[in-house]
Amino acid sequence: MGFDYQSQLKLSQLQVLIAVADCGSFSEAALQMQMSQSAVSYAIATLEEELGILLFMRGRYGAHLTPVGEQIVDRARQILYLMADIVKQANLAKGLEGGLVRISAFRSAGTHILPRIIAQFCQRYPAIAVSIAEYDDRADVEDDLRKGRADIGITYLPTSHEFETWELMHDEFVVLFPPSFEPKSTQLSWEDLKVYPLIVPPDGCDCDTMMYAHCAKYGVTLQAAYKIRSDTTIVNMVAQGLGTAISPRLAAEPIPEGVQVFSLPVPFFRTISAAILADALLTPAGFALLDLLKSSW
Repeated sequence: MGFDYQSQLKLSQLQVLIAVADCGSFSEAALQMQMSQSAVSYAIATLEEELGILLFMRGRYGAHLTPVGEQIVDRARQILYLMADIVKQANLAKGLEGGLVRISAFRSAGTHILPRIIAQFCQRYPAIAVSIAEYDDRADVEDDLRKGRADIGITYLPTSHEFETWELMHDEFVVLFPPSFEPKSTQLSWEDLKVYPLIVPPDGCDCDTMMYAHCAKYGVTLQAAYKIRSDTTIVNMVAQGLGTAISPRLAAEPIPEGVQVFSLPVPFFRTISAAILADALLTPAGFALLDLLKSSW
């Protein structure tokens, strides 16, 4: 059967053709391409049938290109090179072959959310650099977005209308108790929060403001005994029996062995989100990272 312009000459056939030519063997080409030998043989036989020519001489010493086979392989290499170049030029046009994406995040999100995402992003777009600015709380993250110091922010809801946001995950506020705590039941009560001194971050933390407001809805007023900035220090103080703490789970992790973890009597969550300044003109690289963030949850 002769080849015509309506025939479906496949790139996969050309890839197999080149592999067999380079290896000089159907079996070696199959190993290299992680295919069965029968699949390699079928691809070459189909290509020869479509073209109406013999590409290889088969024998006990392997497969050797015929004169016309050598000409076809040369052109197949050119085709694959041009296909790769098409993709490269498209990526250059999209801005995915270089540049920088700037991310601002509150610290626990930077620790527990971003590393996996950045690893996937760098694997897909190795030429794009990524910078991460970490802050104690979301106020600095959102300020970076406003002032153009960040392309994408990792914050939590609610935010102002100046930002466009996409929910990533829900992070529960948990109560951390020392190893010596003996709960009266598996369900924590509001009274249990008064057993130990309360350890909290300094005033001005948005997370604590949300948590205080949640407790106030149920007539509970929390009194702080210690005000400590570092999440790690707070958790380790609990582990030493110095008090109890209420914290988003991500901020508390890794939780030391022995520290007891409970949900609040009425469970409460913060919604972590990716954010950009509304109507911001992201670079193609920024859009690519934002798409990856949105598709990961």
